[in-house]
Amino acid sequence: MLRMRGMSLVEMVITIVIISLALVASLRAFSVLTGRSADGMIQTRSLDLAQLYFDEILSRRYDEDTGTNGVPTYTGACRITDDGESRDNYDDVDDYDAITNESPDTMDASLVADYSGFLVTIDVACDNTIGTLAGGSKRVDISITDPTGDVSVFSVYKGNY
Repeated sequence: MLRMRGMSLVEMVITIVIISLALVASLRAFSVLTGRSADGMIQTRSLDLAQLYFDEILSRRYDEDTGTNGVPTYTGACRITDDGESRDNYDDVDDYDAITNESPDTMDASLVADYSGFLVTIDVACDNTIGTLAGGSKRVDISITDPTGDVSVFSVYKGNY
């Protein structure tokens, strides 16, 4: 007769311990990865939101005294003026300097759900460090604070042309 041999109790306990350790290590690594899976989406939303604001801002005139469609151009040195206009009446780039911790739902009502918890702050300043214009360009810095509290800063220049 053939003799059948099975696992001993000691072998079975060692096997269970090894499988348990491998499972715990795998689950721990998986939890670290899934905890970061939303970061990419949040960063993409921050970038998209900054682009929406840049599109709106760069479609405005360089200065209050710039003509319609940029003609005639403003002939003075770069300046930041406070016209006291409401958000609906912003007509030049430096009007946006007044935006501090704005919720994006004031920009487009259809985006309220996508950008819930985001805050936007805009700073407009004269800057001639790139040396493109004699009178200086206006640098627009947009700071996006996401729901996790991280701040992303994006910048663009508006020239007087």
